[in-house]
Amino acid sequence: MTENPQLHALLAVCHWIGDKGWCPATGGNMSLRLNGEQCWITESGKDKGSLSEQDFLLVEIASNQAASGRIPSAETGLHTLIYRLYPQVAAVLHTHSVNATVLSRVEKGAALVLQGYEMQKSLSGQQSHLSSVTIPIFDNDQNISALAGRVAAYAETTPLPYAFLVRGHGLYCWGTQVAEARRHLEGLEFLFQCELQRRLLEAQ
Repeated sequence: MTENPQLHALLAVCHWIGDKGWCPATGGNMSLRLNGEQCWITESGKDKGSLSEQDFLLVEIASNQAASGRIPSAETGLHTLIYRLYPQVAAVLHTHSVNATVLSRVEKGAALVLQGYEMQKSLSGQQSHLSSVTIPIFDNDQNISALAGRVAAYAETTPLPYAFLVRGHGLYCWGTQVAEARRHLEGLEFLFQCELQRRLLEAQ
């Protein structure tokens, strides 16, 4: 595998995610753009907390086809969609945390709107707790091509700056570098936990 500092950084993030318990039971998938045509993505069925560099496969962004005979993540098409939509994106993280999964079901609308949290400023472009952060929610679908089609249709009219949720499934977030993708993930997880606790307290 070609020496790539960003791939080493992504591997460290994967281990951190595993330690957090945000990708249990081999769930989730992570990727890194290599160039305009290819990206590295985790192989299907691998525990994200104990990945090695050999567990990343090179995939064609245009076709989702792996360069080897091994099987990339079943959700590769969502990663490559983000890379096609946003050439500046360098890394995509998909996690299955309890907070993201539960909140995506508790929120019945088409988007989760967050406001009033200082930690919103962990997201690129957010400069005040007074602003609103909108995280779209797409209904889950075992047909990844169909799900990717709905995400692409949404993106035609509304930019996706850092993340979306899949209902009952988990979070996809990204960044222009691995470090930014990690910051977005950590910030969003904090915000999700705050929002769940706020709603629980208000319901009492």
